[in-house]
Amino acid sequence: MSTPSLTRLDLAGTPRVVCLVLHGGTQHSHEPVGGRSASWKRMAAMQRRITPRLHEAGIATWLLRYRARGWNGTGAGPQEDARWALDQVRAAYGDVPVVLLGHSMGGRTSAYVADDPAVLGVMALAPWWQPDDPVRALRDRHVVAAHGRSDKITSAKMTRAFLARATPLAASTEYVDMGRVGHYMLRRIDRWNDVAAEGVLKLATHV
Repeated sequence: MSTPSLTRLDLAGTPRVVCLVLHGGTQHSHEPVGGRSASWKRMAAMQRRITPRLHEAGIATWLLRYRARGWNGTGAGPQEDARWALDQVRAAYGDVPVVLLGHSMGGRTSAYVADDPAVLGVMALAPWWQPDDPVRALRDRHVVAAHGRSDKITSAKMTRAFLARATPLAASTEYVDMGRVGHYMLRRIDRWNDVAAEGVLKLATHV
């Protein structure tokens, strides 16, 4: 794709909050994110499942599809795509607040673009946070992160360490222990969906 794209599940009127969903990716790849992408499809399934509950609270859900699958060193591509999506929210609804819901690379991307003035906070699922990732974009933002202890792709320990670094700057931080589950959110799916929805609803109360 030459441009990113969005799957929008909107309300009949103007939403109170938009939940921008960011899917995962891989360390190095310039391949486009196609309709068969497992990372995109997993978050598309979550979006469909949690949207009715969020709609009841006046929250629309938008799922971003990146142009390319990879972080590719600096994460410039996913970050540019996420900022493009935030601009699309503004174009559609003006200054409506946004909650970022990101899995894996999506959680990492969220932590870089949370400094956008529309963003209330970040709900990160098994985020791919690294020791050298900056936390400055999370200043005055609310952050919730959920991680499984059996994750072999990203690290629950690193997630806790990242939250510890962010705590002095963030408005609030919270860690959710998902128990002995892995990275791809294919075990205890209902629990992952509940934690995601509950986190978004909690963050949306900070409007």
